[in-house]
Amino acid sequence: MIGTDVVFREVRETVNFGETFVASEAFRELFREGMTLVEETAAYLDGPGRDESRLLPRHAALTYASESMRLTTRLMQIASWLLVQRAVAEGELSLSEAVQEKTRVRLTRTETGENAAVLIGELPLSLQALIGHSKRLHDRILHLDGLISDDRPTPAPRESPVFAQQDRLRAAFRPAS
Repeated sequence: MIGTDVVFREVRETVNFGETFVASEAFRELFREGMTLVEETAAYLDGPGRDESRLLPRHAALTYASESMRLTTRLMQIASWLLVQRAVAEGELSLSEAVQEKTRVRLTRTETGENAAVLIGELPLSLQALIGHSKRLHDRILHLDGLISDDRPTPAPRESPVFAQQDRLRAAFRPAS
């Protein structure tokens, strides 16, 4: 066998995507986009949207009410996520505190029924555009959250009766040394 020299690279610490992303210009732009969408939506729902909803037939008005509530919920999730990430970037929250905050405000994907596209199609175009924009932004944030969460350590579970009981069971069934 021919002797070959094996060269090992210097071992370096891996780059944490979450830390680098929340400190980037891309995050600041995402933050501005999210907060601008929140403001635009609030202005629309409090102004022109209210007037447009009064002109809708009853079934479309019900769709308007439910979709505007879904939109508002989605935007609150987006804003909460963005604010937590910004707090981490600015050193106001530690990574473990951010993970704990994440358990309070969950980013959830809301599934819509088959008729949702038809019903949303009956809504004013401005509301349709806001819904579409919020869904695309929400999907991007869900993706980013997955990437960031993979980098962050999970916090140690808080002491609870369930954990205490599990520890007692483990101790009781641990083989004798």
